[in-house]
Amino acid sequence: MHTRSIPVTPVQGTRSLFVLRALCFIALFAVLAGAQAVEQRQLDQGWEFRQISAGAGDEDPAGIGSAWRPASMPGTVHTDLLAHGLIPDPYVGAPEAGLQWIGLADWEYRTTFQVSGRMRRAARSELAFEGLDTFAEVFLNDEKVLDANNAFRTWRIPVQGRLREGANELRVVLRSPIRRLLPGVQAMPHRIAGNYPSPYGDEPKDAMTANFARKPGYHYGWDWGPRYVTAGIWRAVRLTSWDRARVQDLQVRQDHVAGDVAELTAIPTVDVARPGRYRVRVWQTSPDGRRTLASERELELSPGIGRVPLSFRIRHPQRWYPVGYGAQPLYAFAAELAQDGKIIDTRSVRTGLRSVELRRERDATGRSFAFVVNGIPVFAKGANAIPFDMFPSRVTPAQLRRVLQSAVDANMNMVRSWGGGYYESDAFYDIADELGLLVWQDFMFGGGMQPAYDPGFRANVIAEAQDQVRRLRNHPSIVLWCGNNEEEIAWKYWGHGKALKDADPAFAARVWDGYVQLFDRDLRRVVAEEAGGIAYWPSSPSDDMAEAANTPASGDMHYWEVWGNPARPPSAYLDVTPRFMSEYGLQAWPVRRTIDRVIGRDEQRIDSPLVEAHQKFLAGKGNERLLHYIRMEFGEPRDFDDFVYLSQVMQAEGIGLAARHHRASRPHTMGSLYWQLNDVWPGASWSGIDWFGRWKALQFHARRFFAPVAVSALRKDGRTTVSAVSDRTVPRRGEWRLRVMDLRGRVLRDERKAIEVAPLSSMRLAAYDDADLLAGADPARTVAVFDLSVEGEPPSRQVVYFTEARNIAWPASALRAELHADRRGAKLELTADAVARAVWIDFGEFDAEPADNALTLLPGERVALRVSSDAAPDALRQALRITTLADALSEPSSSRSTATP
Repeated sequence: MHTRSIPVTPVQGTRSLFVLRALCFIALFAVLAGAQAVEQRQLDQGWEFRQISAGAGDEDPAGIGSAWRPASMPGTVHTDLLAHGLIPDPYVGAPEAGLQWIGLADWEYRTTFQVSGRMRRAARSELAFEGLDTFAEVFLNDEKVLDANNAFRTWRIPVQGRLREGANELRVVLRSPIRRLLPGVQAMPHRIAGNYPSPYGDEPKDAMTANFARKPGYHYGWDWGPRYVTAGIWRAVRLTSWDRARVQDLQVRQDHVAGDVAELTAIPTVDVARPGRYRVRVWQTSPDGRRTLASERELELSPGIGRVPLSFRIRHPQRWYPVGYGAQPLYAFAAELAQDGKIIDTRSVRTGLRSVELRRERDATGRSFAFVVNGIPVFAKGANAIPFDMFPSRVTPAQLRRVLQSAVDANMNMVRSWGGGYYESDAFYDIADELGLLVWQDFMFGGGMQPAYDPGFRANVIAEAQDQVRRLRNHPSIVLWCGNNEEEIAWKYWGHGKALKDADPAFAARVWDGYVQLFDRDLRRVVAEEAGGIAYWPSSPSDDMAEAANTPASGDMHYWEVWGNPARPPSAYLDVTPRFMSEYGLQAWPVRRTIDRVIGRDEQRIDSPLVEAHQKFLAGKGNERLLHYIRMEFGEPRDFDDFVYLSQVMQAEGIGLAARHHRASRPHTMGSLYWQLNDVWPGASWSGIDWFGRWKALQFHARRFFAPVAVSALRKDGRTTVSAVSDRTVPRRGEWRLRVMDLRGRVLRDERKAIEVAPLSSMRLAAYDDADLLAGADPARTVAVFDLSVEGEPPSRQVVYFTEARNIAWPASALRAELHADRRGAKLELTADAVARAVWIDFGEFDAEPADNALTLLPGERVALRVSSDAAPDALRQALRITTLADALSEPSSSRSTATP
């Protein structure tokens, strides 16, 4: 690099030396500034917003006017309105109907940012929006530079020659997606299926617009969340300038990974402004921090965007494993772009090295569906993850980590990132990588039918898919890309496909052909070209576009005949043995502390309007459906407390029955993902973890039924089948034990047998008829207890009951509790005098977390649990309330257990 000479006037003494050094520093700074070829700024300050139109027939239904107000960035209209006190909290009470005007209004955001002379003169400048929700017009200095129509795309706008030195104004106008799309939908002679019609009149029930918009589908309402059709700039806005070239992206493709060698190809995507000779280096930093040069190339680059592949090997790599199968070492790779000996840009990524395969082998009944990581067939244990908030811009990494860590703490190894929400933030996948959680990743299609017969719609989706696959492809946690949720079975089996064929065969053929083109060809091609060897699956459930879908013989299944119509009992889970169960579920209300945050105590009745407002399973009248399942096993709850408690017991025990059956059916079945992991707001749902991150009974049960080594005792039609299941890759020795006892602890039968549990297996241990186990004992007063104890593993237990809980003669006063203070805080000791089923520990208004909960104790058993809380032990002791099934079914609610000093 050449620099011009700087004339120096001679001066005397030290002052001349100071001036010389200062001038040399100025010259050096000019050289370094010239070498700094890429400059990036995040535009997240100084934003304002205003309403610029309102719903038809009312110019300003909320009376907020059109004044400019400060806005958060990233953000959404709803959260900005809430911050200014212009709307009530969308989660508290029942404000939903009164907030639908927001989705019918147009909104405008603006900011002013400064541009230096150097940035203005740069050869290339790019304005990038990582999330515009959804129909957005972008203006730079009053010049329109973008019309956006997809919330999931990254919109890159060349702005060289459009920037001003000094102040620049950026404005974004966001149009109502409902008003934008409704005229076209209403004009259709025959309409394609939507998802959930609005009950609020903001759009006609027979003209749903959601599936025509590339926007999070759950914003339009779902059966676990409210309808808030928001708008906003929901992810980062960045301005980038460069004079020569920049590294726009870096893929580390894993061509072959084994124990002895990993063969990799680093592929920087380089955006060149000025042609010339460039050197590209790839640096590798191993998990222990050692940095080495992996590969380098020198080549001529022409203007434009190109990919520069560099291949290299790592001997004896530290491989990344799912949690429970090994460690999660992560390598860092950096692509470095240099010219004339000066580094002009770098880009870094982090990844784990592993092989992954979706194994689909033919056998006597169909084809398998199993994930194989580093050669190990992994039984997928976990749940479906939905969005973590109605307004994604306010989801924090801490919130994500709490829920994903809870998944790992419950022995899960997979989450399905469901298609009716949005592609999660980088933080979500970073945390999954660190924790060893596998991710089944849906493309964002949650249900209904898409207008994929429109080439423009398909092109928009292809661009979206390319953006998202490129963003996420280096994450070792992602093991599958799936086209959509339930759209294939909806068309084939739910009636809309047949109705449309009857009404307009030609249009129906166009709709299905468009579906096949998008989900069987276009997205499959994007994944094949961009995802680095990760498998593609066209829909969930599916058999890879075979004629029959949602079949236990092949592919993945959703099973909703329990909870959904015809509302079969949970024992029906034992009648279905899938290859991979990717959805099944039962509802429950969250803990009382969560309910108290959104519904006042005086409104907490099963049929109160505010309780109904937080129960979104409208198709089946959710609380009535909950009562159906509670009554089936437990009888009639006496009050709201019992209703909430029994809903959680029912959910936990029902899902546990299904999950144990799936695990016991290995290797025919190789996955069990229940619906659902988390919540989008505080309300009734299928989740095991509520919106605040608090565990329901289900999450505690999952820690037991998903334990790496566990006993499975499944009773169906008077016969109990006992199995030992193991996810370990080595054998485990121990013993299993059968005890038959009455509710007070009198042992009627006691047997022990040594066992070696085979690795990666389900082993049938025994099968018993009720008559064999009971031997004439009263089924209402007798239980069978199956214990599995193996070296190096927590003990596993399952208690089998011989009749419904409502028919059992539960003894009173089955439990005693003592809470002690010590140097480590608080410790709770529980002692059972009789069988204590479904023990629930609660500390009222205090956030206090016992080390375990939702327990069943046998007569004479004593357990000690550490309690994590900021509250003083005395306060916890006063607040402590313990409920057992005997309390809910036999004793007055007021007599539930409390702690003694």
